[in-house]
Amino acid sequence: MALLTRQGESDGLPRGLEDPGQRVEDFEAAVSYLTARAGVDAGRIGLLGICASGGYSLAAGGGDHRVQAVATVYGVDVARQLRLGADGTQDPAVFQSLLDTAAQARTAAAHGEDPGVMTVFPRTAEEAHALGGRHGAEGFEYYRTPRGRHERSAKFLAWQSVDKPASFDAFHAVPLIAPRPPLQIVGSRAVTSWMAGEIHQHATGPKELHWIEGAGHVDLYDKEQYIDPAIDKLTDFYTACFTAER
Repeated sequence: MALLTRQGESDGLPRGLEDPGQRVEDFEAAVSYLTARAGVDAGRIGLLGICASGGYSLAAGGGDHRVQAVATVYGVDVARQLRLGADGTQDPAVFQSLLDTAAQARTAAAHGEDPGVMTVFPRTAEEAHALGGRHGAEGFEYYRTPRGRHERSAKFLAWQSVDKPASFDAFHAVPLIAPRPPLQIVGSRAVTSWMAGEIHQHATGPKELHWIEGAGHVDLYDKEQYIDPAIDKLTDFYTACFTAER
């Protein structure tokens, strides 16, 4: 069940690869691991995904009936964000240009040349805002400052991280989650909240979309005034799911 995720302390090449199919398999491998652990009730396993992991957890939960509860905090589909932008209004030409560069990188690698990488964040907060608007600025403030920076956090992505998601849809399996009730927690100021509406529409059974007033996208990563009510909601959700009659 070991996977080479190619980021952080994990092994594997190319470094900085974001492979959606592999991410979904990571969740399912974790479920398999838990089912084999003594002391784990295999009938009470749930998933929690934050940001991109939220999208991956929905895809994994829809296809894996061992999962009894799925909750997300800012469930984001990486493919949609690449194609449409964080706010859903990106010019389609932007993604087409990225695909052109990804194709050139694959060709360069096939010829034994350095394919280069895609830088995740620019050098300054001002550049981040110019390129990505409020979402870019908030991401820079969290990931590139002492607030949330880590020595192993991603600074670049392999160019395959663009073309691999091109044919991926993190929300395609959402209808399969029913009758299990997915919970979404979203900040009212989050640029990415439009995706929550799409997820909610895809869900065919019991479902809940819970708003945290005043929270932007990264605020639920580390600000207690937003995290505490989110944790309370998640606790109630999982408790209800795992104590219901089966």
